[in-house]
Amino acid sequence: MFVVHVKEGVYKETVSVPWEKTNVVVVGDGMGRTVIKGDLNADTPGVSTFNTATVGVLADGFMARDLTIANTAGPDAHQAVAFRSTGDRTVLDGVELLGHQDTLYAHAMRQFYTRCRVSGTVDFVFGNSAAVLHDTALIVLPRQLRPEKGENDAVTAQGRTDPAQPTGIVLRGCVVNGSDEYMALYRQRPEVHRVYLGRPWKEYSRTVYVGCTLAEIVQPQGWMAWSGDFALKTLYYGEFDSAGPGGAASRRVAWSSQVPKDHVDAYSVANFIQGHEWIPKV
Repeated sequence: MFVVHVKEGVYKETVSVPWEKTNVVVVGDGMGRTVIKGDLNADTPGVSTFNTATVGVLADGFMARDLTIANTAGPDAHQAVAFRSTGDRTVLDGVELLGHQDTLYAHAMRQFYTRCRVSGTVDFVFGNSAAVLHDTALIVLPRQLRPEKGENDAVTAQGRTDPAQPTGIVLRGCVVNGSDEYMALYRQRPEVHRVYLGRPWKEYSRTVYVGCTLAEIVQPQGWMAWSGDFALKTLYYGEFDSAGPGGAASRRVAWSSQVPKDHVDAYSVANFIQGHEWIPKV
């Protein structure tokens, strides 16, 4: 294990952890105090979404806690990732991820996020890892430089491409809400500011919310189509025990599910990502 203490301050740079640098632990001095920020985005010629990450991890066993990672490309830029991980056994604890489109790229393998705060506009948690977000705040931001125009925002865009893949995004005990700026806009014109729990990036997309609190900004339909009827017969979008004004199940889209009580344990940290074997104190 290699531990790096990043002192309080703002660091304008991009960070890459190559595949051979396993078991790196990055510890900051707190959210908003230790800040790593970059501004790469997919509008830049020759830069792919994968390579826009302010912090990009290829190695297994990466952990970070008590810091902020931001992509400051802005609300009118396209894909602009704050944090991306491809390595197995990734853990973020008490980390703030700031961005707009595609903030958190949970690209592959097993990942665990706890006590985090993820802000964005559209598809701001996405990828095809087996990821569990626990006790984490998902904060919707205004989408354009002229946000009064309104928007359709999806919190997640999971990318499972084969039904045999053990991947998906599971959110347990999380909160979906808007920033103060977003809520002010929403309350002025709620009919044009629409938030959904997710939409299917790939054909077998899988996302499950367990015991989450959903603010009024979440539309009664719950989930959003990607394009026409793409993936609507092959995805799995589920909820269990959603609470809050956006949590009512009665008007959810027909192609989503309420997870049966006797099946919900399949989406625990232990069962979905075998977290009891590798996450400290789980």
